[in-house]
Amino acid sequence: MGKGLIILLVVGMRLLVCAEGKRAFFVFGDSLVDSGNNDFLATTARADAPPYGIDFPTRKPTGRFSNGLNIPDLISEQLGLDPTLPYLSPLLTGDKLLVGANFASAGIGILNDTGFQFLSIIHIYKQLKLFQHYQERLSAHVGEEGARQLVNEALILITLGGNDFVNNYYLVPFSARSRQFSLPDYVTYLISEYRQVLRRVYDLGGRRVLVTGTGPMGCVPAELAMKSRNGDCDVELQRAASLYNPQLVDMIKTLNHDIGADVFVAANAYQMHMDFITHPQAYGFVTSKIACCGQGPYNGIGLCTPISNLCPNRDLYAFWDPFHPSEKANRIIVHQILTGSTHYMHPFNLTTIMALDSTT
Repeated sequence: MGKGLIILLVVGMRLLVCAEGKRAFFVFGDSLVDSGNNDFLATTARADAPPYGIDFPTRKPTGRFSNGLNIPDLISEQLGLDPTLPYLSPLLTGDKLLVGANFASAGIGILNDTGFQFLSIIHIYKQLKLFQHYQERLSAHVGEEGARQLVNEALILITLGGNDFVNNYYLVPFSARSRQFSLPDYVTYLISEYRQVLRRVYDLGGRRVLVTGTGPMGCVPAELAMKSRNGDCDVELQRAASLYNPQLVDMIKTLNHDIGADVFVAANAYQMHMDFITHPQAYGFVTSKIACCGQGPYNGIGLCTPISNLCPNRDLYAFWDPFHPSEKANRIIVHQILTGSTHYMHPFNLTTIMALDSTT
């Protein structure tokens, strides 16, 4: 779209008004960013029952693995965009296509064998195939050139990697992948596979892509419940994160160099999480070890269900369920995505991206 202008696109006999500032937003990835696609699938990886959504505006489950809003919702909120709908939602038609779409699916990873235990989920290359289908639908709505421009100027978020460790390499002792690879070699393999995924996003028109690293996987309540005797983070999963995240940043730098532009932006999700995990009281939390919703030690066993323990004030807990941050924690993460220094966002934060794009 032209910057600072209102563009009028003639579509058949219809006039479509696209206001500057309402750039499209696309989301790919796993349960940290899934806004409800898995509700439409025959999968066990779902968040469609209370108390999920207890703090969502409707107070009902939406398929988000959160007590309320998730990271894509909060990015949309901060940028003044309409929230993206799940691509599988029947509501995603007509002018709603102009908002973008969320293709994320809980349980998936970089690798196709990650999350196999969840049955029917949308693996990342299937998400990218659906992105192609979306573009065909958009072209029918606004024409090929309008569709290409909308996608090129869109913001894209992709969140992958954690499940490739938690729900693959370390899923069971002596897993197939852990027999195939040492941890350092597995990380190298993941990074090489992720590079192909990101290159495919670029080939499909992505030009502003936020790529989050893994959080501190060994510190989530689920891992504390299974592996920690004293509340300390699991050393092996933390080692995996410490190997993976720096290599992801290096790969992104190389990919941008090869393309000749800063298409991909690395978000240091590990440090964003560790800030409030290490010093929960400084962020208004009473704990970063115990999940708000769950059962067993640290409320980290099993799923969050209607019969789980449930805290009365979700804003006091860094983790909503055994794996996922609370809405308040997600707000802290999104604040760093928007305004964080190069310690959190490389080569620049989302506010800088928006400023740069407004001048081109």
